[in-house]
Amino acid sequence: MTIQAIWFDFGGVLSPSIDELYRVYQENTGISRTQMEAAMHAVAKPLNVQFQAPIELAMMTQIEWGQGMRKALSELYPGIDLSRCDFDHHGEQWFSPHNVNEHMFELFHEVKAAGLKSCILTNNVVEWETPWRRMVGLDDVADSIVDSCKVKLRKPDPKIFALAADQIGVPADGCVLIDDVEENCEAARAAGWHAILFVDSLETQQAVRALIDAARPRAQAGAR
Repeated sequence: MTIQAIWFDFGGVLSPSIDELYRVYQENTGISRTQMEAAMHAVAKPLNVQFQAPIELAMMTQIEWGQGMRKALSELYPGIDLSRCDFDHHGEQWFSPHNVNEHMFELFHEVKAAGLKSCILTNNVVEWETPWRRMVGLDDVADSIVDSCKVKLRKPDPKIFALAADQIGVPADGCVLIDDVEENCEAARAAGWHAILFVDSLETQQAVRALIDAARPRAQAGAR
C-alpha cells in the first residue's frame, strides 16, 4: 500500500523536545522533571493508570489535577517552593515560552503540498488545547487532529490508531506515525501502520521526503 497520510505527534515532534520543555519549566519554576513526574505518578496511582493518563484522557480537570500535583509535591518534597507554579493554568505556563519546531512545521506543509494528508495525533489535555494549537499554528492546514482527551483514547492504545485511520478514510498500511516515543511507534506498527521514531529533525525530514517521493506518482494521479 502506498503511503497516503503522515501523522505527526505534537509533544517532542512539533514542539521542542520533552527534555527542553522540562528544562525551561524548571528554569521558570524551580521544579525538576524528576519531581514533576514523581508527583504525576502519585496523582495517577489511585486511578491505576499511566502517569500522564488522568489528564490526557480527561479523567480529571486541570484544576483537579493541579490540586493533586500541589498535594503530591508537598508530601513528596516537604518544604518545596511551589510559589512559581501555576497549576490552574499549567498548559499556558508550560507552552507559552516555546515556539513550534520550524523544521517539522515546514515538513508538515511539504507533506500537504505533495498531495498526502498531513495530520496530528497527540496525547494531550482539554485545557491545553488553546496554547498548544496556537503554538503550532496548523489548524488551517491539518487534514485531521486526533487528540486523546477528546476521543478518550491515548497512544499506545491500538484503538486510537484504528480511530485515526478511519477518521480520514485511509487504511492502516497507508498511515505513518512520527513520534518521539518508541512504545508509540511499536504500537502503531502493531496496528498495521508504518512509524518513524523521531530522534532529530534532519533524519526525520530525510525519511519523510523519501516516503513523499515514493508516494508522489499516486498522489499526483489522484489530484488529476
